[in-house]
Amino acid sequence: MSNQNETHNLAEVHEEIVHEHTLFAEPIFNFGDFYITNSLMNSWLVVLIVLAISLSLKFRVKSIPKGIQNIFEMIIEKFLEIFDSITGSRNRSLKFFPLVFSFFIFILLSNWMGLLPGVGSVGQVVSEHGHKVFVPYFRGGTADLNTTLALAIIGVVASHIFGVVALGLWNYFNKFVNIKAFLEIPSKIMKDPAIIIVNPIKAFVGLIEIVGEAAKVASLSFRLFGNIFAGEVLLASMSAILAFGLPIPFMFLEIIVGLIQALIFAMLILAYLTMNTSLEEH
Repeated sequence: MSNQNETHNLAEVHEEIVHEHTLFAEPIFNFGDFYITNSLMNSWLVVLIVLAISLSLKFRVKSIPKGIQNIFEMIIEKFLEIFDSITGSRNRSLKFFPLVFSFFIFILLSNWMGLLPGVGSVGQVVSEHGHKVFVPYFRGGTADLNTTLALAIIGVVASHIFGVVALGLWNYFNKFVNIKAFLEIPSKIMKDPAIIIVNPIKAFVGLIEIVGEAAKVASLSFRLFGNIFAGEVLLASMSAILAFGLPIPFMFLEIIVGLIQALIFAMLILAYLTMNTSLEEH
């Protein structure tokens, strides 16, 4: 009888402790009203890793490369070749490289960090609404929409800043609200009366671009978040079915997906930078 009671109590405890893959990041601790989430912890860890590797390489750079410096130089050269195919200019590729490659490295490490043992499985049990909920200490940074949204906003805003610097504020502003099309009407109306209809249309078509900029942010953030979050749920489901062996093929799949998604995000930011720094007729 006592064994049955113990089994029943254990079952009740097991049922009370739950963990679900939420769309939002879960808070670990807080400083007043500022909450530190598990995805933010993972993002900070990625930043520390990037800083450590960068500083280590900085003090080991030699005029005659060897070892790991050779590998990094090969990677950079290959990326510059890919960038050249989009920008059409090595000078522009070199100008955009630090920003775009930083996006790639941060997103790639964030995607892969979510696959490491302990990420999503080591944490604490907290009480929430009368239930015991398991909250992991770390969660893939890009599995949180806040992270991907922040990355998308930074990338799109940076493309506009580069555009203003390259084209000038007046020319860049006219890509969205084409005031020049209105100003051309008086000088051309005698030659072509249809200009009264055509030029206002040209002037207001640029407003669609403003909607397109918001769509860029949504597309970038939701694409990256959706793929990484779906992979996180898939691995959890496979582990629940059979923890040994079954998740391994899906782990390799997620490694490839993480690489592809980081590359897609970086290339789209590069494409936006290229378009926004080019004159409209080009």
